[in-house]
Amino acid sequence: MARSVGGQTWQFDRVFLAGEAAAVGPKEGEGPLRDDFDGIFPTPYAGQPNWEKAEQTFLQYAFDKALEKSGKRKEDVGLFVAGDLMNQITTSTFVARSLATPYLGVFSACATIGEALAVAALAVDSEAETLVAAGTASHNATAERQYRYPTEYGAQKTDTAPCTVSGGGVALLARDSAGGPGRVRLTFATLGKVIDLGAKDPMDMAAAMGPAAADTLAAHFSDLNRQPSDYDLIVTGDLGFHGMPVLREWFSRYGYDLGDRYADCGALIYSPTQPEVFNGGSGSACCAVVTFGHLVRRLRRGELRRVLVAATGALHSTVSAQQGETIPTICHAVVLERED
Repeated sequence: MARSVGGQTWQFDRVFLAGEAAAVGPKEGEGPLRDDFDGIFPTPYAGQPNWEKAEQTFLQYAFDKALEKSGKRKEDVGLFVAGDLMNQITTSTFVARSLATPYLGVFSACATIGEALAVAALAVDSEAETLVAAGTASHNATAERQYRYPTEYGAQKTDTAPCTVSGGGVALLARDSAGGPGRVRLTFATLGKVIDLGAKDPMDMAAAMGPAAADTLAAHFSDLNRQPSDYDLIVTGDLGFHGMPVLREWFSRYGYDLGDRYADCGALIYSPTQPEVFNGGSGSACCAVVTFGHLVRRLRRGELRRVLVAATGALHSTVSAQQGETIPTICHAVVLERED
């Protein structure tokens, strides 16, 4: 049964990934993780008349594929926990509309999948539900239009600017999983605090999010009396190429060294040689598709046994940025472990 450990961490006894899936757009399908995605759409429109519907298609595809891989029926899903970057989290809400399943909409910007997994795991381990779906999606064009650099603006981006991932990821969490090798459990979730150290540049969100990631990771290790060496891999959500050194510097202030066990989803999903990826991947789908497409596959194959996934998010808005506000940030972390 779920219980609190330390100041910020929840421990779960029996929460398994019954099925998971990741769907992406064409740029992500050209990256180094192309073979790990369940679906790659050849155009940004994904067969839809507009980008917003394409984003919904990514999430719907991931849900359907995860359900298929789990061997469950849609009627078996007792709760859908999801969120995205659109105003009023419309992508998740419109997909939930088609599922006819109880729905909790959540938002932590690009850290949304961390929050969704924590809530879903709590529902499962408390025995309130037997099967819960957690998911998120984003789209490069919908994010650009809403609050990044609109295409019409035509300005050159900086090297620290993010490239929003087009894709969707869903995991089905269950109290029990089929027997045999390759079972993956969600064992802990460390909930982040809102951290704001005064950063204001929306084109360098990695610098703003690095301290939040360091704070949550430090809380996780303190709560569980663990060290980075207790994990095969520690992965942040979307700090990117420029943000990874920022985290290392901040984390060293807590007395920890990540060593060679550290990676970032935003740096993994694209090759630095791909055109216009800038700092690497970002967006709420970034952490989800890399985790459910790449990391969980490595866990199931036995290449990894224990992974700490720390999803990072910047909680500002277009209005707050225009009013000169600083950028509040957050990081939610979950532990995924292989069980033979």
